[in-house]
Amino acid sequence: MSTPHNPISEPVGSPISQAQVEALPGIGSFAPPPVENPPWSGWDVLALAILTVVTMFVSVVVVAYAVHSYFLPNLPWVRSATRPEAIVGGQLLAYLLIGILMYKLVESRSDGHVLEAIRWNWPDNWSTYLLAGVGLEISLLPFALLLPIPKNLPLDEFFKTARDAYILSAFGILFAPLFEELFFRGFLYPVLARRLGMRASIGLTAVGFAAIHASQLKYSWAPVLVIFLVGLALTTVRAIKKSVACTVLMHMAYNATIFVVAFIATGGFRHMEKFNQ
Repeated sequence: MSTPHNPISEPVGSPISQAQVEALPGIGSFAPPPVENPPWSGWDVLALAILTVVTMFVSVVVVAYAVHSYFLPNLPWVRSATRPEAIVGGQLLAYLLIGILMYKLVESRSDGHVLEAIRWNWPDNWSTYLLAGVGLEISLLPFALLLPIPKNLPLDEFFKTARDAYILSAFGILFAPLFEELFFRGFLYPVLARRLGMRASIGLTAVGFAAIHASQLKYSWAPVLVIFLVGLALTTVRAIKKSVACTVLMHMAYNATIFVVAFIATGGFRHMEKFNQ
């Protein structure tokens, strides 16, 4: 990618290195970002996406069978597969299996430098990104209040009881952000950026991020738009900071804020009927 002409980087007298340029006051912040060149291909990402869908389906079936056999033998097996513990447990199992596959793939392509290859890069100011996640949720609240958000979304089925709400909260704060960030900002974004550049790849990654949540939101444009904006914010941070860890922290804090608000609004998940009012 070509960079704007910078007269300070031109040789005057003795040569000056890029490191010296970046060390000059006011110059380092304008240095071009490192080129995205992950050791995996777009075909690898596509294979991971397909395997994730298949693994999730199989995992939900396996967990549902276990729930039916050991905990709810009197409940029809088909209904067991729709239980929150079966769906969440199946997704968690799938995330674990695909996560191991991701690790092995990167390990084999990067001579064991897995964290470096996926640009994990844990930030020193990690609390800043937690606050940024909270701020992101608060800043998007007007959209949720003003846009036509439909009631009785499929996701609401996980908020029928306090037990279900606690299960979804733990999953949504601790596990879903980690896997989603690894896939979208860790694997997908750098592959797109290598071919299309930063700006187009931020938008496309956000589209994919919103698309996987669309079924949970009844494919309604308003809530999907909100998720798209979240994806834009997270991918922009990943692109600028070159850190998946930063977006994981933001994503966790964003989800945690949603569940904390729901917890408060329902009196500690004791009055779940308020959730859909």
